[in-house]
Parts: sequence; C-alpha cells; structure tokens
Amino acid sequence: MNTITAIATADIAPRDLMSKFDPIIAERQALLDTGVTDPFAIVMDEVKSPTVAIIKGKETILLGTYNYMGMTFDPDVIQAGKDALDTFGSGTNGSRMLNGTFRDHMDVEAALREFYGMSGAIVFSTGYMANLGMISTLVGKGEYIILDADSHASIYDGCQQGNAEIVRFRHNSVEDLDKRLGRLPEGVGKLVVLEGVYSMLGDVAPLKEMVAVAKKHGAMVLSDEAHSMGFFGAHGRGVYEAQGCEDDVDFIIGTFSKSVGTVGGFCVSNHPKFEAIRLACRPYIFTASLPPSVVATAATSIRKLMFADNKRAHLWENARQLHSGLTAMGFKLGTPTPQSAIIAIILNDQEQAVAMWQALLDNGLYVNMARPPATPAGTFLLRCSLCAEHTTEQVTRILALFEAAGRAVGAIG
Repeated sequence: MNTITAIATADIAPRDLMSKFDPIIAERQALLDTGVTDPFAIVMDEVKSPTVAIIKGKETILLGTYNYMGMTFDPDVIQAGKDALDTFGSGTNGSRMLNGTFRDHMDVEAALREFYGMSGAIVFSTGYMANLGMISTLVGKGEYIILDADSHASIYDGCQQGNAEIVRFRHNSVEDLDKRLGRLPEGVGKLVVLEGVYSMLGDVAPLKEMVAVAKKHGAMVLSDEAHSMGFFGAHGRGVYEAQGCEDDVDFIIGTFSKSVGTVGGFCVSNHPKFEAIRLACRPYIFTASLPPSVVATAATSIRKLMFADNKRAHLWENARQLHSGLTAMGFKLGTPTPQSAIIAIILNDQEQAVAMWQALLDNGLYVNMARPPATPAGTFLLRCSLCAEHTTEQVTRILALFEAAGRAVGAIG
C-alpha cells in the first residue's frame, strides 16, 4: 500500500453499525414525548404476591406476568430454593457437560419425567434456548422444518440456526399444513413444529388434527406447550394431553418461567435415542447451567403441579369471568371464547392502545401492550395473563378498571 492510499483509507469514517436502529429510536422517543410511561421498561419496586406488586409507589394488580399457577410465592418452592442456595452456593460456574451438573439438575429432570410420564428429559437455561437447541439440532441439511406462520421468535431462531429447509403454513390451518407436507419429497426427514397455545391472542391449536396430518406424511412432531403446561389436560401436561394425542407427539418443549414460576426450559420425549441430544446440541453444551437454587425450586413446583386440580379449576373460572365480562362491555377480543389463560383486547391503533394501557396502570392494573412485529401488521392489543391466585374479587375489580379505561379512550361506547 502506498502513502496516498494509506492516507485515503485512514480518512474513511467507519460505518456506525447502530445507525440501522435510528427508526426504532425515533419511534420510541415519539411515544415517550407524548408523556406516557414506557410500556416496555416497567420496574417493579416490590412484588408482594403472584398477583400484586408495587409499581411507581402504587399497589398494582398484576395481569401480565404469565404466572399462570401462582407458584412464585409457594412456601415449599421458596424453601427448596433457600436450602439449595445454602448447600450448593449461588451458581455452577460451568456447563452441564463439565462441572455444571449438580444433584438438583438431576432431580428436576426426574420431576419432569414423572410429570409427563416420559422416559427422557433435558433441561436448558431458558425456554428460548430449549427451542433454539432442539430445533437446530434435530433437523439438518436436506431435511425440512414445517412450522405455523405465527410461531414464537424462539422457534424461528431455532430454524435459522440450523441448515434445514423451512416451510411455513397458514396459522392453525390443518388444510394448508396437509397441502404443504404433500409437496415435500418422500423419504426425507421432516419435523412439524406446533404450539399448544399461541401467546399473542391466546388461541389454541387444533393439535389432534395437525398431528394426524403430520403422521400421515411421515413427519415427526414437536409441540411447544409453554403457555399450556400446568392447567391443560387431566394432569396439566398441556394441550396435547387435553386433545388426546400424547402417543403421537415426539418432543414436548416447555419452560419454567410460566406455570412453574422460575426460569429455565426443557424438552421431554419418549424417543429411545433422546439422550444423544446432550452430545450434539450446542445451546446445551456451550452455556452455563442453571443455578442450583433455580432447579430446586423448579423440581418442587413441578411435583406440586401434579396435584394442583383446584388451582387449575380456579384459573379456568377466572378466564371465563374475565372473557365474558369484557365481551359484555363490547371489547373486541382475540378469541370468541376463553380458550386459555391469555385474553387479548384488540384496539384500533397504537395511540389508543397506549392510552388505555396508561390509564389502567395509573389506576393500579398492569397488563402487557403488544404491537408489531410481535403481533401481525396493524394489530395493537393489550394482553392479559390470568393467574390461579387471582381472586374472584380481583377479577371483578379488573373488569371495572377495563370499563373505565375503555370508555375514556373510546374503545367501548
């Protein structure tokens, strides 16, 4: 390189890799300039129970936490975590493949095998990592992943991390799934990825029909039951149990961060070669394992969920009460009936959604606000996640707050 070239090269300013985010920054600032609280940066100063927290100094009902079964304050669950913290310390300092497998990691996998009645269980650091790891490991080059177009981001990221061909079908369409599977070559590996409950609208997949179609075309099936574990089915195993297709789903993905009440992810399966996943799955091999206090709380919670029939029944009562009350007021909801513990209220635009979210928060109710790209283009909604610990009186109060806020912003007459 001559001197002139070197000087010219030195004068070239480096491209700012952060500049691509300027539209997002501007949109967020425009939202904050209206004077609203940032919906995506809520700080809980104190959490008093599964259903109540202190936010900005105000006691607030929690209706957006995915704490479906209310296990976060269960005395036995908390004590298990304290005991493990005292016995094993605060962390593992290693992956499961090295020094990161403690007694309680083995115990939580045993609890999962008991809960699901399956022979194999593998725990990941998060539910996101469970999807990322399982999907990218199971399906490789020359094979096919067939997934619902509305699948969770972790499912899409699992597809992108692998080398398989990706085929999408219309949301919850058995007919479109059948058609797209029929176009694929015979004799190649195929994995159909489904979700029991979809997290934005709270709608339930027709798993029984979809699993039957997958098997007809020689595909294996993975079902993500993150939003149904604990309260769907006779044993709380999920939608696949409730719809009677337990014998035909090959892999079940789940998370500890919802009904179990802590953090972590897992996959269970009856496949005789399932343990080989531990030797091939990069998101399992190359990440630190969960702290012992976390897996101890998870194991205790899972075993208690086996006998949580009363909690399950009350959660469904809450869902019916909230859904019917909002419907009677004239709100547009994501599902015509209460299909799950998620109830979505669809608003006209972002301005109305933010205004209503702010009005609810100001009066002591926290819900989630969702917008594209988390929702379909042009869809703005408030998402409610009910808990088995919400009392009937709390749900009645929630309905009163929704009515007042809905009338104030023109969402209902």
